[in-house]
Amino acid sequence: MSNDAQLKVTSIHRYPVKGFSPQSLERVSCQIGEPLPYDRAFAVENGASKFDSQNPRYLPKTSFLMLMRDERLATLRTEFDEETQTLTILRNGKQVAVGKLTDLTGRLIIEQFLSAYMNFSLRGAPKILSSPGHSFSDVPAKCLHLVNLASVRDLERTTRKKVDPLRFRANVYFDGAEPWEELSWVGKQLIAGGVTLSVADRTSRCDATNVNPEKGIRDMAIPTTLFRTWGHSDFGIYAKVASDGELAVGDDLHLNP
Repeated sequence: MSNDAQLKVTSIHRYPVKGFSPQSLERVSCQIGEPLPYDRAFAVENGASKFDSQNPRYLPKTSFLMLMRDERLATLRTEFDEETQTLTILRNGKQVAVGKLTDLTGRLIIEQFLSAYMNFSLRGAPKILSSPGHSFSDVPAKCLHLVNLASVRDLERTTRKKVDPLRFRANVYFDGAEPWEELSWVGKQLIAGGVTLSVADRTSRCDATNVNPEKGIRDMAIPTTLFRTWGHSDFGIYAKVASDGELAVGDDLHLNP
């Protein structure tokens, strides 16, 4: 095992709208049993999902626009203003739509743009979904997703290609560990800055990781490569927030024995 004093948080990201681009954070307040604030707080329904905002429950990602099937989403950049709940969508650096996601008119503006831009992927009229306190995560549990940059580099060594860590759409990226060491941490606790994290599971990867997050094209076969080389398709770990606190870029990570 690596010397955990060397483990560092290198970046923090949240995804206000599921399937869309990340928002980088320098620091963030975490609460017990919750994801990062506004992480996957919104999603775009793709076909009737039967989502009930009054009684929200986990739904599979196939209910929404998502990179696994809709790689064209990666050609868009989004900016989310937490105070106003406003989403700005840009393509090639130019603003193409802006709307307040908690306002009917604002949602309609975004939905109309997506109806035209994503028309070949849609199974019905796109609809922006949300419910206070609900996160449209890929897993039922509310948690953070962590990725080890040493494992990314080992994947690069195997594929002989540059691998953008953002392919894995993690909340927290860290460095200083041995490659793949994180997969043995399930059931253990991490102290990340002022936050205690309970590692709950390994992250099984889907074909969304094959999409180049800059170009919006499928140019790798990551799950296949993982299985062929290491005998599994896991990359990264899920961890539940076990104590309130603040997490920041540059924080040390410590693995509890």
